Amino acid sequence: MKSIRFYAFLQANLGVIIPVILTGLVIILGGIAVYLAEHKHPGANITTLGDALWWSVITITTVGYGDYTPITTVGRAIGVIVMFSGIGIAVTLVTVIAQGRVQHMQKRLESKTEGKGRVLADETKTTIKDKVEGIEKLSEEDFNGLVVMMKSLRHTLLEESKNVYKCPRCGNDYYSKPKYCSNCGLALLSPSG
Repeated sequence: MKSIRFYAFLQANLGVIIPVILTGLVIILGGIAVYLAEHKHPGANITTLGDALWWSVITITTVGYGDYTPITTVGRAIGVIVMFSGIGIAVTLVTVIAQGRVQHMQKRLESKTEGKGRVLADETKTTIKDKVEGIEKLSEEDFNGLVVMMKSLRHTLLEESKNVYKCPRCGNDYYSKPKYCSNCGLALLSPSG
């Protein structure tokens, strides 16, 4: 039971767990590598593994206090790799967190608007019926608005329909199956959806 929960936790947070693990690996491997490159060099101030790991942490976080700096070419190359890794990991984490927030907000919005499309369509139908009953009293402008409203309602209802036929050549959508595409003339044989 605990392993199932742990697995579910891993699946849900994989986008954060991987960058955290990568950060740890870059800190440890970068620290060890710069220690090996620097500790025996005369004039080096990174002489212990603790100093190297501290340097790796402040470098990957892009703080860079300057209290420990590599002086060898190999140590500086390792520093560049650790710096760019830190920037990349930070960007990845921010992206994952932002994407999670956007998906959460989309789910909330979808749950709030579920069924409202049908309610809106019903309200539009009622408005159209009322205007049609008094069609002789409509001005030319109101009549044109009624036509636009009816076209919009029809389009909305057809989009909700499951039977959408798509032309494989040009991508035109059709809500009733035509023999030929009106855009490119291709013979349409099967629905896609």
